[in-house]
Amino acid sequence: MLTAAPDATRPVRLGVHGSSHLASRVITAAGHSSHEVEFVPYEVAEPFRPLRARALDVMIVKYAVQEPDIVVSRPVAFDGRALIVGKEHPLADRDTVSIEEAARYDCFRCPGDFPPYVWDRVVPPHTPSGTPLRRIHRMTTVKAMVGVLAAGQAVHVSFQSLGAMLPPHIRAVPIHDLPPAPVSLAWLRDVDLLPRAAILVADAERSAEQ
Repeated sequence: MLTAAPDATRPVRLGVHGSSHLASRVITAAGHSSHEVEFVPYEVAEPFRPLRARALDVMIVKYAVQEPDIVVSRPVAFDGRALIVGKEHPLADRDTVSIEEAARYDCFRCPGDFPPYVWDRVVPPHTPSGTPLRRIHRMTTVKAMVGVLAAGQAVHVSFQSLGAMLPPHIRAVPIHDLPPAPVSLAWLRDVDLLPRAAILVADAERSAEQ
């Protein structure tokens, strides 16, 4: 097995997409301090590039990532589903929405190198009743997504944790008929985890099972 031989005293480099709020919740629940971790952002179009470049120790992932070079922990949290919309959108003032209602509007297609089998869980091809979701808008960065949402009636089927980083003119409305997404930690299979990172993963798994 290859070893990264990192400095054991440095913070754990934890990859996050969008808001670090969810990652902070996982760290706190595991009994650790945010000072033990350096949040490193990654883009949704190239989610595994920083990890494979050895710029991360571990990263936050959702659903069952099945990449041959990546190991995934047991679920350490769950993230509720949300519909991300502009504040002028017809659904923006709702307390909750149905995925069936979301299907009336154009949403986003799978970006870049993001695994299509995971995107199908994030933005399902169709609703439980069989209505197709129109996955047509290009997804690149959060900033670009916000621009598309603010400019019209597009929607993004996403997660409640994203609401922590949205600007005031964008809303995250809970989706009541999609189950929360399992959240896990992932790392490279052929690299020995930094001891601090291994302890964090174990404590996060243990905390989630309590």
